[in-house]
Amino acid sequence: MKQSLSIKLGQQLTMTPQLQQAIRLLQLSTLDLQQEIQQALESNMMLEVEDDDIPAADAALEEGLHSAEMAQANGAASDDAVELDGQRDWDDAVPDDAPVESNWDDIYQQNSLTSTPGAEAPDLDSRNSASESLQDHLLWQLNLTHLSDRDQLMGAALIDAINSDGLLDTALEDLLACFEPELEVELDELVAVLKLIQRFDPTGVGARDIGECLLLQLEEQPAGMPGLGTARALLGQHLDLLGARDYAALKRKLKVDDAELQTAMQLIQTLNPRPAASIGDSDTEYVVPDVFVRKVKGRWQVQLNAEAAPRLRINTEYASLVRRADNSNDNNTLREHLQEARWFLKSLESRNETLLRVASKIVEHQRGFLEYGEEAMKPLVLHDIAEAVDMHESTISRVTTRKYMHTPRGIFELKYFFSSHVGTSSGGEVSSTAIRALIKKLTAEENPRKPLSDSKIAAILKEQNIEVARRTVAKYRELMAIPPSNERKRLL
Repeated sequence: MKQSLSIKLGQQLTMTPQLQQAIRLLQLSTLDLQQEIQQALESNMMLEVEDDDIPAADAALEEGLHSAEMAQANGAASDDAVELDGQRDWDDAVPDDAPVESNWDDIYQQNSLTSTPGAEAPDLDSRNSASESLQDHLLWQLNLTHLSDRDQLMGAALIDAINSDGLLDTALEDLLACFEPELEVELDELVAVLKLIQRFDPTGVGARDIGECLLLQLEEQPAGMPGLGTARALLGQHLDLLGARDYAALKRKLKVDDAELQTAMQLIQTLNPRPAASIGDSDTEYVVPDVFVRKVKGRWQVQLNAEAAPRLRINTEYASLVRRADNSNDNNTLREHLQEARWFLKSLESRNETLLRVASKIVEHQRGFLEYGEEAMKPLVLHDIAEAVDMHESTISRVTTRKYMHTPRGIFELKYFFSSHVGTSSGGEVSSTAIRALIKKLTAEENPRKPLSDSKIAAILKEQNIEVARRTVAKYRELMAIPPSNERKRLL
């Protein structure tokens, strides 16, 4: 084989450590970002939390050190703005007549991340503190009863078999097989202990099915409650017909009129089929909004959440120890920490700046939602925002994942504002979110005696120039957990 030399021209994308860090910070949620900042504070001596009482001399010293270090730092990495996917310079000012105002003072100050000075990190331990479980709650009541050790053992076994909704989902015969043969536990003994547990709080706990659970709750009602007898008959004898909403058969079997049946059903609707749902280890998830949207003097303004992360700066005392011509190990370590600190702060600034630009464009596009609600939501995809801010779609995807916007209508993930579109007969487009809102509105306003079928909903939407197939209506209805028409039928 003959060897030869050739010249080949090609392009290759290389991601610098600074760019990798910026991309990683960009996709972090607020909670993860706070942990990342805390780790950076612990590992880099040059970083510190900024306070309000910064002496003017320290600020001037920090500015002078910044200028000197930029001239001699290895690679001059801090001279280059971190750009993701080749977007344009982020320092372009927003025009004064822009439809959405962005408060750039809330992004960052020199070498700092804007937040309330001296703000303490969230107390995560208090958020994740364990609550009392259902089994603990029932065992506490069991220990207050004067039962023998044998009955206590059976009670503990029954309580252990109760699920999170408060229902006993294990057959008593199966529980009998779990006891030691020498105990000689009988079925009637187990039933007697179960009856005792069924009188515990919450009312209805320990029931073997939904019917028994609701009947236990009816026993707590006053004797003279209107419709009480009919409600007991419905739950005890005709639960299947009640589930099928066969009102004609119910009136015939119970020999009652519409008014009496309606009174009994209203009483049943006040009962809770999941009596223990509010007791357990479910932890409340708190959402910290990354962006605030407010209407000020008729204009929608977008601001970053100043409370999302602590405010950082370069430690001037340590930075002053860096010497230009010194190549000792200690001085090189200080120089590396200083350069890493500047990269970290620049990445944080870039993250906030990108987040603000993307949120501003989303608000500009979805002003109809902010003004009128979900029915005014416009179709929006990642490509639309990426084109508007001159970024790549992958960058927009990172920015909008696990980032939340606080609006007058509530807190929403940024991805909530993106939806596909459905064509109209006039050639326009309607957001799928708006269609779901219309379906929800139609089912809420329908006649309970004659609920709208999926075909009828599709026909009504067609009258509004929205071309939606019946299968699409059924899919959107199921996504919103709206039951079909036969299950929405009511007796009024």
